[in-house]
Order: sequence, then C-alpha cells, then structure tokens
Amino acid sequence: MAVRSGGAEHYRPFVQAYGPYIYRTVFAVLHSPHDAEDVTQEVLLQIYRSLPECRLDGLKTWITRIAVNRAIDFKRSRARRPEELADEEQLSEAGQGARAGMPAAETVAIEQEDKRLLRGRIETLPDNYREVVTAFYMEDKSYEQIAAETGLAPKSVESRLYRARSWMKRHWRKEDFE
Repeated sequence: MAVRSGGAEHYRPFVQAYGPYIYRTVFAVLHSPHDAEDVTQEVLLQIYRSLPECRLDGLKTWITRIAVNRAIDFKRSRARRPEELADEEQLSEAGQGARAGMPAAETVAIEQEDKRLLRGRIETLPDNYREVVTAFYMEDKSYEQIAAETGLAPKSVESRLYRARSWMKRHWRKEDFE
C-alpha cells in the first residue's frame, strides 16, 4: 500500500476512498454535520500519522474504532447541554445489547454501518431469496412467521434460507464485510 511508505500525495486516494465512510461513522455518534466534519479531519490526520505502524488486516475495523473513539472524545470534551444528555440516553438505550467492552455510542455507530452495508448487499440477492433473508435476518422473524406472510411452508422457508446462504457464499467475498 503506497500510502504507508509514501508521502502526503499518496494519501489522497485513501482520503477519497475512506473519507465519506469516516464522516458517516462520526456523524452517527455526533448527529451534527459541522462537528462531524471537524472530527473527520482529526481522524484522517490521526490515521495518517498512525499508518506506518498499522497492520493492513482489519483496516476498516481499525479506522472505525479510531473514528468512533475520536467522536466520543469530542462529545465528552464539549460542554454538556440538555439536548446532548437526551441524545446520550437514547444511545445508551440503543446499546443495551452492546458488544462486550465497547461504549454504547461506538456499538451503535458500528451496528448502523454494518446494517447499512448489509442492506445494500441484500439488494443484490435474487428476488426469491431477498424476501426471506430480509425477514429472517433483518426483521428477526421466525420460519413460521415468514411462512404465514409469504404463503410458503415452514420447511420451504428453511430450504430457501439455506439456498440463499449458499448463494451468498459463492457470490460475496469476506473482504466486502470487513
């Protein structure tokens, strides 16, 4: 990766590729376009300084963690206002099933981005798989609920989900989700 060993001129493609993703991640925590722009710049600067030591496996996870942590630090350092406290309560409630050891805001930001990416990928599924995959994985419905809604037998729902997973394994790359 040229950006690791090269100078600032090699960093531009990295910023173009990951800048919008970092902004969306930061915005999910801060809910303020202006603050998200400022923090995104700080994150990009921190990443630029840290890239020489970075291992490239898990790059997107590393970037996400830096972005969310910087956004949380920014939010904490700002003088608290009543509307911010309400936002934090909502984040805390949303993060009840938080990933172990992560702050609620970080968990929410990562989960929102993961779901957004997954929804985009689900749109590429063949029509006959998309409906059952969405119902089962995104809407947490049981085979019986899906069967009642689609008119399929529960065993047909199970079979269609199995074939959908096989299709995904053949057509989707693991790297697309890291």
